[in-house]
Amino acid sequence: MIMEQRISLVTLGVADLEAAAAFYEALGWQRVPGEEGVIAFDLIGQTLGLYPLADLARDMGLPVEALGHGAMTLAYNVRDKAQVAAVIDTAERAGATVLKPAHDVFWGGHIGYFRAPDGCIWEVAFNPHAPLAEDGSFRWLGYA
Repeated sequence: MIMEQRISLVTLGVADLEAAAAFYEALGWQRVPGEEGVIAFDLIGQTLGLYPLADLARDMGLPVEALGHGAMTLAYNVRDKAQVAAVIDTAERAGATVLKPAHDVFWGGHIGYFRAPDGCIWEVAFNPHAPLAEDGSFRWLGYA
């Protein structure tokens, strides 16, 4: 069986489940009512799950130390350049650390980075070459 080209769920292993959830709620996200031990936020076409780091390691059969911290970002694209700074400001007020404020980049976009209190790094980007669909969904080269 081939794997369809999609991601259904992004799970973040976090040290403090409620503190991590409070951060995303401060950004304006709403929890999905659900089972104890995991907190989910439905997105457009996917779900972001928060799960205790120790439980995630146990589920994988690894010690917590073996999980490391991958060199990756979660990206949130916006509809216009000014929204990059606005989202980063909201994240900072919610407890994030700004790693790089909103700035123009060589390829014509406008981006910035913040680290959420749970340690995950987010990129906020305006990409004039990939406008969002009306519902906010993203496609690499935009929607024709």
